[in-house]
Amino acid sequence: MTAKLLILDDDHDILLMLKTIFAGEEYELLLESDSEGALKRIIADRPNVAIMDISLPQKSGIEVLKEAKKIDPGLAVIMATGYKTTQNAIEAMKHGAFDYVTKPFDMNKLKGAVKKALECNLLSRKVRYTKERAQVEEDLTEDLMIGSSPEMIEIWKMVGTVADSDATVLIQGESGTGKELLARAIYNNSRRKNRPFLAVNCAALPEALLESELFGHEKGAFTDAHSRRIGKFEQCNGGTIFLDEIGEMSPTNQGKFLRVLENQEFERVGGNETIKVDVRVIAATNRSLLNCVKEKSFRMDLFYRLRVVNFFLPPLKDRAEDIPLLVDLFVKKFSKKYGKNVKGVAPETMALLTNHQFEGNIRELKNVINSAVVFCRGDILVPGDFESFLTAKAGFKEVDLEAAGDDYYEVFWSMLEPVFDGICQKNKGAIYESVNMGLEKALIHMAMEKSNNNQVFAAKLLGISRNTLRDRLEKYRIGMVAEA
Repeated sequence: MTAKLLILDDDHDILLMLKTIFAGEEYELLLESDSEGALKRIIADRPNVAIMDISLPQKSGIEVLKEAKKIDPGLAVIMATGYKTTQNAIEAMKHGAFDYVTKPFDMNKLKGAVKKALECNLLSRKVRYTKERAQVEEDLTEDLMIGSSPEMIEIWKMVGTVADSDATVLIQGESGTGKELLARAIYNNSRRKNRPFLAVNCAALPEALLESELFGHEKGAFTDAHSRRIGKFEQCNGGTIFLDEIGEMSPTNQGKFLRVLENQEFERVGGNETIKVDVRVIAATNRSLLNCVKEKSFRMDLFYRLRVVNFFLPPLKDRAEDIPLLVDLFVKKFSKKYGKNVKGVAPETMALLTNHQFEGNIRELKNVINSAVVFCRGDILVPGDFESFLTAKAGFKEVDLEAAGDDYYEVFWSMLEPVFDGICQKNKGAIYESVNMGLEKALIHMAMEKSNNNQVFAAKLLGISRNTLRDRLEKYRIGMVAEA
C-alpha cells in the first residue's frame, strides 16, 4: 500500500516545488492550499504524514494541527514556517507535531523528517474520527525568550514535548544564557501555568536561611524565629519551583531536597509535622554537576534524580543568528520603558553587535542595549551609541569570581572603569566618600533583601554584628525593617 503524504501550504510555488521534490519518493501526494480542504482530505484519504505551513489565511496552522490530531491521532504532522518564533515551535510540539522545520527548506533534512514520520505513523497508527473543534490560545506577551537558531529550535521542540509532564527538569548553561526564562517558558506551557511559579537562587542565601526559605520554620526553631514561616515549597503547592544555581546547595540541604523530589514531603525547620506537597521542580546550574559529583560536593543520587529531562542552553556566541532577534526585542522593551522613540539599529550597528563576543551572553547584550537606549539622542542606534560599552575592558561582562581573587579588585575595576569619568565630573573631589558610601549602602540593602529583611540572617551574611547592621540601616534610612 502506497504511503500518503499531505502537503498544506497557501503558496502555490512551494506546493509545486515540494510536489517535484517528492514525486520520485513513492508517495501518493495530496496537495492542498487551504485548511478546510486539508481537513477534508484527512477525513477522506487518511494520509500517513502531513507537512503543514503554520501561517495560513483562514486559520493558523496550529489550529489545523489540533483539529487534524483530533480527527486522526496517529497522523504524523511536520509543521513548517518562515516565521521563526519561539512560541510556534513550543505550541507545535505541545499539540502533537512530529517535527518542526523552518523555511527555506533543507530538502535532505525534510526528506529525512518525512521518512522518520512515516515510520512512526506505520508503527503507532490509530484512527479516530471526531467533529470537535479546538480553540488556539496564542499569547506571546510573556514570551521573552526568543531564538530561531537550529540549537534553539531543538530546545523549543523539546519544551513543547515535556512541558505538560511533571518530570523534573535540569537546565545547564553559562551565566546569562536565560536559564530562568527557559524555566518560565516550560511553566507557561504546562498545565500548571495557572498555579504559582516561584524562583529561588540557591547561591544567594547562606545554608540556614536557604533551608528556612525552601522548607519554612516553626516558631522558636532558632534565634528570632518569633513565628511560624511557610517555605517556598509549601507556598508553591500545585505549581512549579525554579531552583537556580542548584550546585551551590549544601550537602545537608541536598538530602532534604532529595526527599522532596522522591516523596513530595518534608518537615519545617524545628518541626515534626510532615508536610505533603505537589510541586514540579525545575533546577538550573552554570557549573558541571558531574564534576561536582566527582569532587563529592554534590550527591550522585540527587544528580540523577534531577536530570530526568536535561536542557543545555548554548552560549550566545554559538548562536549569533539570534542576536538580531534579541536586539529588536530589547530595543522595543527599553524604548518603551524610557519613553523614547527608538525604532531600531543601523545596519553597521547590527554588524558590530553580531560580531561582538558577548561573554556575559544575553544578560550582557541586554545591558548594552539598555545603556545605548538611555544615552542615544536619535531614533536609530548608531555605532557611536555603543562604543563606550563594547570597548570597555569588562564594563558589562560577566566576571569570573574565582579568577578575581579575594579582594574583588578586578570586579570593581570593571564596574567603575566605564563610569569613572562621569563620577569624577559629578562629585568633584568627593569621589572616595561617595563611592564607598554607595557601595556600603548597596551591600546592606541587598543583604536585607536576600535575607527577607531578617536582621540576624543579614548580619551573618555580611559578617558584621547586628548592632553594626542596625547602625547602617539607620544611617542609610533603608526602609522599615522586620525584626524576624
